[in-house]
Amino acid sequence: MPDKTRIEIPYGEETVAFTVEAQRLLGVFAPHQVPALPDEALDAELRRTLDAPIGAKPLREEAKGARRVVIVADDATRPTPTHRILPLLLDELNAAGVPDEAITVLIALGTHRAMTQEEIGRKFGPAVTNRVAVINHNAFDPSQWVDLGVTPCGVTVQVNRRVMEADFVLGVGSIVPHHIPGFSGGAKIIQPGVCGERTTGEVHLLSVRRERSLLGVLENPVRQEMEEIAERAGLRAILNTVLDSHGAVVGAVYGHPRPAFRSGVALSKRVYGVPVPRLADIVVAGSHPCDSEFWQAHKTLYAAELCVRPGGTIIVVAPCPEGIAATHPDLVDFAGRSFEEIDVAIRRGEIADLTAGALALAWANTRRRATVALVSGGISPEETRALGFVPYDTVEEALASALRRYGPEATVSVLPFAPDTLPLVE
Repeated sequence: MPDKTRIEIPYGEETVAFTVEAQRLLGVFAPHQVPALPDEALDAELRRTLDAPIGAKPLREEAKGARRVVIVADDATRPTPTHRILPLLLDELNAAGVPDEAITVLIALGTHRAMTQEEIGRKFGPAVTNRVAVINHNAFDPSQWVDLGVTPCGVTVQVNRRVMEADFVLGVGSIVPHHIPGFSGGAKIIQPGVCGERTTGEVHLLSVRRERSLLGVLENPVRQEMEEIAERAGLRAILNTVLDSHGAVVGAVYGHPRPAFRSGVALSKRVYGVPVPRLADIVVAGSHPCDSEFWQAHKTLYAAELCVRPGGTIIVVAPCPEGIAATHPDLVDFAGRSFEEIDVAIRRGEIADLTAGALALAWANTRRRATVALVSGGISPEETRALGFVPYDTVEEALASALRRYGPEATVSVLPFAPDTLPLVE
């Protein structure tokens, strides 16, 4: 019997275990174990970051004279430790002469579902919720937007009214590789964070109509578009963290949205950039920490796509207890079509939800290169097939099927934290 390697990957609050013959396994590729800050040192690091702004003045100087401040912060789908960051920001704003009653925290939902009050309490903590208003953005309510015209690329710009009425806008989030603009963080807190659905859909379409995803590409047209929109919206500064695969803070940057973001990307690459020796026939990819619904878990595809050979198989392992997409229920009606069919339907106006259409294009693009198998307790076999994927009950079953297809020389790579991994194929 050949030697087998037992592998465990995260699956929601649990783990999933499976075995791979040792001679087939190219490796288990995960973000680097970069030393994270001890919990007791986090506040000191955040204060140091605020005292060493990149391309900007310190916050307590920049915000002087502001009568209305909006802090745009990421939502429960991101592990940014906002409950630790925001109290320090509120203190700095108070020192600038801005009282708590003049400050609003706007949750950058993009097109995600609204956070419940319980979730808001957990994400932001009483040190924030007892001091300032914390409000969900709504990408689907036109009464919440201000129309800012059209960008040079033809994107319609609709931004949350609260942002546009503020004297000072500050963004809080984290920097990880992302398939739409290359990396999350920076201007992404505004677009898609607090924009109307049409703006988000049109920007996503700029990305997904390309031949390959922009995962890990720093300078690109989509990032430029986001930064143009953020500047129109008045984003003055960002505080972005870089986290390890367990959500612990490795470092932070504060300052002007452009240079501070790029400084953070350099650190993010050191954490998430992972050398991979060669393309594999089969890639087993876990969705952690993007587990809640497939609208989050789909990020698993793009890292896996970078390290699977053309015609290979990607096995996505994602619990998705909230199903496919709470705010995009029509996805199952068209996501399984070919890239060309979806694109024609978008251009004809038959798919009105542009953001959902854009992601369906991204998934179809991946399917053009590889078979996608899905192991998920939250998505039924019928729904899986409707998305254009092949359902399996277990990783072992999916692996066995793929190995029969590719024969005795088939190779396997494993990405336990695929949404937060940037494979660098040697």
